[in-house]
Amino acid sequence: MKKISSLLFLVFLPFFSHAQGKDTNIFSLPIQMDEFVLQASKSGWDVEDFIRRVKEDTTFYKAFRSLHVTPFTSYNDIKIFGKKGAVIASLNSRTRQNRKNGCRMMDVLEEKTTGDFYNKNKEYNYYTAELYASLFFTEGKVCGEDNIVAGHENLRGKGQLEKNKWQLKQLIFNPGSKVAGVPFAGNKVAIFEPEVAKMYDFKLMLVEYEGEDCYFFSAKPKLQYKSDVIYNELSTWFRKSDYSIVARDYSLSYHTLLYDFDVVMKVRLKNVAGQLLPYKINYKGNWHVTTKDRERTTFNTIINY
Repeated sequence: MKKISSLLFLVFLPFFSHAQGKDTNIFSLPIQMDEFVLQASKSGWDVEDFIRRVKEDTTFYKAFRSLHVTPFTSYNDIKIFGKKGAVIASLNSRTRQNRKNGCRMMDVLEEKTTGDFYNKNKEYNYYTAELYASLFFTEGKVCGEDNIVAGHENLRGKGQLEKNKWQLKQLIFNPGSKVAGVPFAGNKVAIFEPEVAKMYDFKLMLVEYEGEDCYFFSAKPKLQYKSDVIYNELSTWFRKSDYSIVARDYSLSYHTLLYDFDVVMKVRLKNVAGQLLPYKINYKGNWHVTTKDRERTTFNTIINY
């Protein structure tokens, strides 16, 4: 039962080149580069070092940890859909996180719900909503937090929900790493491991994203392996000046006799007073496990600082 419920967090989840360059073998991964990256590598730019940065990046995780120490206003829109595509429950709210004396608290400025979003005790009737709340809402007063990354990536709290949050954290912040405790799927997300990497096409190009030069790195499955992998797309925009992540798109799907899911997620970040922070998150998911009703959910989050 615990293994099945852990799958729910797995799904909460997540090039057009001017000229095609020859494949370059990096960590046994063939990477197709556009003419700009290819010329840069010939001039001494270290492609291998870039791929290592992709694998070891912590700026994305730090941006989300910084939410715990930053005042912000969040616009939250969650919709639950029925079998025929109609909205059967929803939440639309505006919340404000405040910081005082090293603690954070949240005020609900506006809230409107429809359907059976809550039960009579104002508990969440839908697991996706519960997980969303655990990640983006603050209950009571929370103190003693920081945005330090080192030593926190692999920390896991007690209880099933905390275990699920840890699994989601691995998928979002360490894509390509193995995720323990997910039946049949844990190793399939390790897209940089040789046995999984061979199923993907990796591409790298230099692009402009919202006025900044960025390296765009993507992993997409080869046609013959589409039914054997979990990531349908993993695309990331890295700011050229310091390799910070400014945007990431995920698409994940998988089907077994015990569960199935199809999830698309887009995350956008920006600089606020010299600090990288998330400001827009979009999610669309359809998942089912044998012990739960199918959930078809979208959420859109906009964060202002």
